Amino acid sequence: MSVRSVMRVKPVRALQDNYMYLLFDDQSRQVAAIDAVEPEKLRAGLEPGYQLKCLLTTHHHWDHAGGNEKMAKMFPDLAIYGGDDRCPNLSKKVGHGDQINFGSSSFSCLFTPCHTTGHICYFLKDGPQSYVFTGDTLFIGGCGRFFEGDASQMHHALNTVLASLPDDTKVYCGHEYTANNLKFGASVEPSNERLLQKLKWAQERRATDGETIPSTIGEEKLTNPFMRVHLPQLRHSTNTTDDVSCMKALRDMKDKF
Repeated sequence: MSVRSVMRVKPVRALQDNYMYLLFDDQSRQVAAIDAVEPEKLRAGLEPGYQLKCLLTTHHHWDHAGGNEKMAKMFPDLAIYGGDDRCPNLSKKVGHGDQINFGSSSFSCLFTPCHTTGHICYFLKDGPQSYVFTGDTLFIGGCGRFFEGDASQMHHALNTVLASLPDDTKVYCGHEYTANNLKFGASVEPSNERLLQKLKWAQERRATDGETIPSTIGEEKLTNPFMRVHLPQLRHSTNTTDDVSCMKALRDMKDKF
């Protein structure tokens, strides 16, 4: 007898280009929210008969954690998790490897400091399917700016921590930056046909206000320059000879792109 998935992800758009998420467990009828900046939109996205159990905060920036206080007031029994004391209204601070029980499964907390020193990604396996909510660490075709860390930390976060997840893990990131990210990717790896095809697809999606989420870890390894720093073509484009230097050069180039 095959094991089937019981989870559903509902992206909820916020602000100009942010994504919040609601994860529904159809077995337990529990819901997890990821990154609340506009609580009313999350509440409107809930479905009858489901209970919002927890809020997972990827990092403390206001466009990801700015709704925590209001969420705590709107849902008094809500458990709020995050990896940084600067995240408001935490019920519990979590670290790498911590587990958060949810429905018929549990989230694994992945510590990915760089964009901020307390950034957490949340991984969940649901039968044959896996999900990871990456906030501002991994974007589709890109990564977050190194506001509070350095290239070695982002290299570890992307190419050790996240790259070790199953290739078919669905990636849900914190912003809709895909088209511009892939445009940059094409500038440093113009011979990557899969990247070029995905860029065309993303531009077509965005032209009609469509979403480009989710990606997968395997897809990112094939199209995201920040997860390809070990390859000769990226080293050549950045005039570097090692992974971390390539990561730093790519970030510097992207910042000016």
